[in-house]
Amino acid sequence: MKPSESSDEGARPYHHGDLRNALADAAATLAEEGGPDAVTIRAAARAVGVTPTATYRHFANQSDLLHAAKHEAMDRLTATILELLAAETPAPDPAEAAVQRLAAAGRGYVHFALAQPGLFRTAFCRPATHDEHPTEELSQILAEAPPYAFLTTALDDLVDAGWLAPELRPEAETAAWSTVHGLAVLFVDGPYRHLPVPERDRLINVTLGMVVRGLSGGPASDAPLNAE
Repeated sequence: MKPSESSDEGARPYHHGDLRNALADAAATLAEEGGPDAVTIRAAARAVGVTPTATYRHFANQSDLLHAAKHEAMDRLTATILELLAAETPAPDPAEAAVQRLAAAGRGYVHFALAQPGLFRTAFCRPATHDEHPTEELSQILAEAPPYAFLTTALDDLVDAGWLAPELRPEAETAAWSTVHGLAVLFVDGPYRHLPVPERDRLINVTLGMVVRGLSGGPASDAPLNAE
């Protein structure tokens, strides 16, 4: 069968329709090894054995290719979270089960960052062409982050279970996500990156415990926090 696209140097041919997926996989591998800066048209083309010109038939530019890597990184992050959730034995009480799911999701999020720092950085990078659309709706951005959708569902479950008061539900995603994401960044690129595993695990548990307790409300939950 005649190959549709190949390099001039006898590299592996790819049948028509396969090259885009092969390039996307190569972009994800590059991101895994070197983060978003490693995802380039030339490097992806070299990885699958085609010319950069062939790559441009499927991806308009480097930003477009990076977006494909971001999508794959998000998928793998989501898969890690779902694996941890599947490993949990659900608590019999609905409220406890909802808390358990939220904590498992947070733990999966941080564990992915630790295991795949290149993909974690890529999942949350901002391709250059997005700067051309500063008015892009936040909802469209978050639609590309399945963990955010999962967090939304988990928080709704906490309300249904009576753990999270309805009046504390608005914007709870931001509080929970920023806390867990911030911890992950501290481990991957911050001052916590050299902590021994036992201390790292302790901090994960402490942080997730604080998130859960904060969502449950408390005597200080109504205290004014407005800056003077």
